[in-house]
Amino acid sequence: MKILIAEDDLSINTLLAKSLKKHGYHPIPTFDGLEACNVAETETVDFAIIDIMLPKINGWELFEYLKEFNIPTIFLTAKDQPQDKIKGLTLGADDYMTKPFDILELIARIETIRRRIFGTNASQTLLRLPKLEVDTFNKKVTFKNKNIPLTPKEFQLLCVLVAHNKIVLSREQLYQIVWRKEFNPETRTLDLHIQRLRQKMFQTGELSTIYGLGYVLEL
Repeated sequence: MKILIAEDDLSINTLLAKSLKKHGYHPIPTFDGLEACNVAETETVDFAIIDIMLPKINGWELFEYLKEFNIPTIFLTAKDQPQDKIKGLTLGADDYMTKPFDILELIARIETIRRRIFGTNASQTLLRLPKLEVDTFNKKVTFKNKNIPLTPKEFQLLCVLVAHNKIVLSREQLYQIVWRKEFNPETRTLDLHIQRLRQKMFQTGELSTIYGLGYVLEL
């Protein structure tokens, strides 16, 4: 799991990188917002830990940019005022921690977010169901011996469905997990992505609509 670190304080950046590596993660240290943006463009990033008071591009702006890549994010910052926490969470961050911080608590929060997004098998890089293999590290999907190209949102939606195979998930649950926004019953965004997954991969009965309840993957 590749974790982008955007932190301009060398000592904190080094601590984060060493601790994350010790716990089995692949840290990608950056020291300003522009560098972090460049990494997001060129690397497959699974998670981000970002400070707010960054040089060149601040953390607020960086987060808005990272949202395009659908990267789960924790703010880790000295800005500890309630209005800052509210702003970060309202923008859509998955969590907000203030400095000084406990590294083990940070690791626990990362794992909690991963489980929420990808299910109880979040630590696994390969998700397998009959005829289906999802490589969460390389973002590759193989179904019925064919490579299936998916957009980032389609991929994350598939991961959630796979992690909850044969479990009905409501439209609200799926939308909030994948888009990390408050659900609007009028939006058809989720339904369009479900339709695209069906067109690219699934036959009748494999990804079903349960009317009045939601969707269920049955493999």
